[in-house]
Amino acid sequence: MSDSPAPLADPHIAFDPAEGRRDVVVLGSTGSIGTQAIDLVLRNPDRFRVTALSAAGGRVGLLAEQARRLSVRTVAVAREDTVPALREALAAQYGGEPLPEILAGPDAATELAASPCHTVLNGITGSIGLAPTLAALSAGRTLALANKESLIVGGPLVKALAGPGQIIPVDSEHAALFQALAAGKRSDVRKLVVTASGGPFRGRTKDELADVTPADALAHPTWAMGPVITVNSATLVNKGLEVIEAHLLYDIPFSRIEVVVHPQSYVHSMVEFTDGSTLAQATPPDMRGPIAIGLGWPQRVPDAAPAFDWTKASTWEFYPLDPEAFPSVGLARHVGELGGTAPAVFNAANEECVDAFLAGRLPFNGIMETVTEVVTEHGTPRAGTSLTVSDVLEAETWARTRARELAVKATAEARA
Repeated sequence: MSDSPAPLADPHIAFDPAEGRRDVVVLGSTGSIGTQAIDLVLRNPDRFRVTALSAAGGRVGLLAEQARRLSVRTVAVAREDTVPALREALAAQYGGEPLPEILAGPDAATELAASPCHTVLNGITGSIGLAPTLAALSAGRTLALANKESLIVGGPLVKALAGPGQIIPVDSEHAALFQALAAGKRSDVRKLVVTASGGPFRGRTKDELADVTPADALAHPTWAMGPVITVNSATLVNKGLEVIEAHLLYDIPFSRIEVVVHPQSYVHSMVEFTDGSTLAQATPPDMRGPIAIGLGWPQRVPDAAPAFDWTKASTWEFYPLDPEAFPSVGLARHVGELGGTAPAVFNAANEECVDAFLAGRLPFNGIMETVTEVVTEHGTPRAGTSLTVSDVLEAETWARTRARELAVKATAEARA
């Protein structure tokens, strides 16, 4: 591993800290990442200005309120059928003043991602965030990336477009690695250590997971997240995705990326250097810290998130991962090493299986059993520089269809 070329996310890339207030486009503004980012912006108007917002369209009242508070130029929704309700909500907020421009449709967020600004925060959930990620990179924007799926499913496409250091990660684990890597040269890195809370089922065996319910899986002990991400934390699929993401962001081989269970979620990840020292980035669980890194780097935003009270005693624990109870990390390594369309198949099949589990059509252990079968059936993926967006979408469509078929089959067999 050499010190050049620079990886996609590189804290050593030179930025101009005196560039003034940054214009930001927020994609997924009504979701968890988006709402916390807007809170950060409103508390730091001298540092950031939001110029445009996008959302799926399910919470038009909140979107209209955000648009008014931020005085944005443009608002976008993916669902065209929500435009009348959005226009009405905006009119109520603006009280007769001119309304912002409204974009609508599946390509609206992609159009915003290429609009004039300094930074695009991609807080969209799912692989639908790929097109906006590519648009932001192609337009030369700094990309604050919370949408890990776009990097997972479109790794070669993203790497082909991104300039050195153009991506600033917003996941808590990757923001932690990003900051720890700033302390040394890439050639001095021995390994990356990604921490996992262990989710609600830490310490359980595979047999003990057979009968857990969706309510059990959604009771995360540390983080408040959406249902899909919360179930991914319970299966540790999210950690598998983060291993692939770490490989792509930092150009570190899979053999030098480890996962360790840390129930308190205080240490967000660690970097071990060749001299034996390990640097850990630690804060209380709060996503506003990583968001501030994504929007403000290399400057830090004062009081972005809470800090520890070191006058109080606390215990921090670390445990090895149980690969039998949680095979998702090993499977993610496998598809990451395969590359090509394999990660897209893994991610799409998992999303379908999570939906089936939440609807009561698939047992908890059936999630990874089904995903594994889909990945196996997919076989050798289309890989290399020839990968296209169409290849990714075609692989995802096949994986979703096959995962649904297998889930239906599993349900029928269970009832027989």
